Amino acid sequence: MQLYISPSLRHVTVLPAKGFREFVKVKIGSRRLTYRMVFYSILFFTFLLRFVFVLTAVDTIDGETRCSSIGCLGKKLGPRILGRRPESTVPEVIYQVLEEPVDEGEVEPGQDIPQTMEEFIAQMKDEQPDAKTFAVKLKSMVTLLEKTTRTAKIQEYLYRHVASSSIPKQLHCLALKLANEHSTNANARLQLPSAELVPALVDNSFFHFVLASDNILAASVVASSLVRNSLHPEKVVIHVITDRKTYYPMQAWFSLHSLSPGIIEVKALHHFDWFAKGKVPVLEAMEKDQKVRSRFRGGSSAIVANNTEKPRIIAAKLQALSPKYNSMMNHIRIHLPEMFPSLNKIVFLDDDIVVQTDLSPLWDIDMNGKVNGAVETCRGEDKYVMSKRLKSYLNFSHPLIANNFDPNECAWAYGMNIFDLEAWRRTNISQTYHFWLEQNLKSDLSLWQLGTLPPGLIAFQGHVHPINPFWHMLGLGYQDNTTIADAESAGVIHFNGRAKPWLDIAFPQLRPLWTKYVDFSDRFIKGCHIRAT
Repeated sequence: MQLYISPSLRHVTVLPAKGFREFVKVKIGSRRLTYRMVFYSILFFTFLLRFVFVLTAVDTIDGETRCSSIGCLGKKLGPRILGRRPESTVPEVIYQVLEEPVDEGEVEPGQDIPQTMEEFIAQMKDEQPDAKTFAVKLKSMVTLLEKTTRTAKIQEYLYRHVASSSIPKQLHCLALKLANEHSTNANARLQLPSAELVPALVDNSFFHFVLASDNILAASVVASSLVRNSLHPEKVVIHVITDRKTYYPMQAWFSLHSLSPGIIEVKALHHFDWFAKGKVPVLEAMEKDQKVRSRFRGGSSAIVANNTEKPRIIAAKLQALSPKYNSMMNHIRIHLPEMFPSLNKIVFLDDDIVVQTDLSPLWDIDMNGKVNGAVETCRGEDKYVMSKRLKSYLNFSHPLIANNFDPNECAWAYGMNIFDLEAWRRTNISQTYHFWLEQNLKSDLSLWQLGTLPPGLIAFQGHVHPINPFWHMLGLGYQDNTTIADAESAGVIHFNGRAKPWLDIAFPQLRPLWTKYVDFSDRFIKGCHIRAT
């Protein structure tokens, strides 16, 4: 292990041995006395003090004459500063031990292996071991810590998977109470919308929004935030689409919680004529997808039990098991032109968004003949969220993907999309979507692992009109770096990710942006113990 300080004192470089080599730079800053220089100087000397021990230990086990820490440091650094390159004095046996394959059976918790750097230093001082023992102890400690860290990461991913995939008992309670209300209370069975407002459902002079969800509480927040922030709520029409099991509770909720003058329609999938007739390609693909996933994934237990894959790969596979990635509510948007044959333009909203401004200006955006108005996700100040390109979602190691797409092409976001249905009907977007779903199934899900965004990126290629990021802020469900001030200034915020605002794993500082649209004094909300925190 060698330490190099450049003549200008601008860099410190640590070069450990062979297989464990890493390159570390600590910038000292300019010669001018600035706060940054002071900070880096403190960082440098802190690092230097820790490194002194290693140098001293190596000198000791190497059989050199004992010396003070400063003396040993001088011997190690002096030749480097003067530009000479002496031969390494670290015994070759240390390199050999560190580069030997790790025997997992020899590294188990409970053995006499240091758990921290402090324990390791104390043990080395007490025992003053030879070179081989020093290397064995060091390697055992690092290996054990890596193993412990990996296990902890995987457990965290598993718990998050369970928490995000399960239906919270409070939401289950809400659905049951509303289903009972629907069967016993005539006011919970009102026609939605009322007869005199039915013509508005196909009137293109209104602002039409489509929301597909089987989550009653989430759907209520989207609808409530949309109407409350609209400058012309009487012109807002919300088409809520749900599944068969959630239809009656959803209808009961919106019957008993009027958003007048906004207009609400609640329909289940089986109410659409096209859905009941013959075969629906996306449903067939979903059935095949379920079969492939059950064989290909092996369940969460098999995924977690894998001892060779990196934690982030295991996290991605766990996420692929989430029911939402094989939910009809997630795939339904590809059938919007058939579902609303009389409408020219709609805005599609996910159920994990919050509307914070009037969205009527979206109808004034000139789409230039494009089908999908969406926010691009490869440009923006937040590089963690806004750095997504096709290579972020598609497997470019597969020739079918590599030969047809550009990995650096900018991706875009689902969640708040303007769809020009007239332009859509003149394309083959839906057919392209189904074709690539089928190709992914044939390849054992090797083109992409999860979600409807990857096939959407393919199907809408060349049909996307970028819109201002103000209309769609992403990432509030998987990172908490976004400040409250930034989030409040966005037109629409999206809790995409596992940490949904209705779950206990939600980020506490971001959750109030969602809970402000929940009436916690409501008898159904109180009865199911749904709370703000």
